[in-house]
Amino acid sequence: MRRLLVAAASAGVGFLLLCTLMYASTHPAYSTTAVLRLLWCFVPLAATVQFAVAVARTDPATRPRSALAAVGLGPVRLSMLAALSTAVSCTLGSMVALLVFLHLRGDLTGLPFDGAATHLVGTGAPLPVAAALVLLALVPITAATACAVAFLAQSARRTKVATGAGRAAVTGEAAFAGEAAVTGGATAGSEAEDTAEADVTDNAGNPDAGDCVEPAIPAPAAPPTGLPWGVALTAVGLAVEAYTSRTTPGNPFPLPGRFDSTPAAVLAGWTLTAIGLAMAGPGLTHLCGRALQAVRPGVVRLLAGRMLMTEASRIGRPLGVVCAVLSAVIAAYALYGTGPRPFGPLTALGAVLVLGCTAATLLASALEAKQARAQTAQALRRLGAPATALRAATALRAVALLVLFAPLTWLIAELAALPLTG
Repeated sequence: MRRLLVAAASAGVGFLLLCTLMYASTHPAYSTTAVLRLLWCFVPLAATVQFAVAVARTDPATRPRSALAAVGLGPVRLSMLAALSTAVSCTLGSMVALLVFLHLRGDLTGLPFDGAATHLVGTGAPLPVAAALVLLALVPITAATACAVAFLAQSARRTKVATGAGRAAVTGEAAFAGEAAVTGGATAGSEAEDTAEADVTDNAGNPDAGDCVEPAIPAPAAPPTGLPWGVALTAVGLAVEAYTSRTTPGNPFPLPGRFDSTPAAVLAGWTLTAIGLAMAGPGLTHLCGRALQAVRPGVVRLLAGRMLMTEASRIGRPLGVVCAVLSAVIAAYALYGTGPRPFGPLTALGAVLVLGCTAATLLASALEAKQARAQTAQALRRLGAPATALRAATALRAVALLVLFAPLTWLIAELAALPLTG
């Protein structure tokens, strides 16, 4: 099901790219407008690639296992497998987009709605086959490359963590062995006899005490460091938008269908704001977890806060992206939502793709976080923790994130729309 959703998103992006290509073919005098329309298509393309990577990371077939490593499927080959499966899904979507596009142009006859969208798909001009294939290959290649890079980076982090834990364990064993050797070598003296007698007394009830070495406890994850940069980029984006909305009102950045009077620098400011929120998301999530543990926390608050701190890097960035997208939607509705038909069909398709892909990415990241803490939940249940406490911790995490990100989304939307409506 998730792979089909990736294919559907890829089909939508491919259709937008083909419509942009035909606009450039049928309007050769408006080359700047065609280029700007193509740049607009990169927004749903980025959302689709992010969703494809999130789906690939939650696929059970791409998880590293010792049995797979024994037969030669190590981290590198697993990353290649994830990239290949993502490329196949996106290629299927691109093929569907091409068939729908040709059908709406009237090139494929015998089906309903033949040539029903001539004003969008440029029926009067021939389709540049080479350019169409290049644009359709953009989504599979980008998504597959992003999946491979993400999986290789994840395997490198796991190797680093495992190496650090192994070194800590070896250091602990060496220290214990050295201490035992020093203690055994000093038994000739009277102080060593007293020490040995005390050791015998302490270990009388536990004959295997000297053979047991406590495993090294891994260090907690470092807090995200992108919060200051994210706040700075968000502020710069809002400042750029506020400045250019008053100084360059005639510089158009046309979106497919509508928004022909939106200044390009204003949308550039929105882009900077979105990148800043994506960078600040992990840090905000980490701070939210710390706030849950403040002022003498109970078991539920402590568990919810620690889980949020641990999962900050995993779910924080999708949360920041969703916050940016929702704030852009609120601001756009405040600007254009009062007139008749403020959004064209292609703009509506792009907005649906961006909203759907970002929301689905957040759900996929939440599923990945649930899979990552499954062993912790099982250990807590074996220790006697009630299931209601685990459910309460989950609900508390969701409420805390909603309390933090909902006002932030509204604030960013109001600040983004204020210069344009003032």
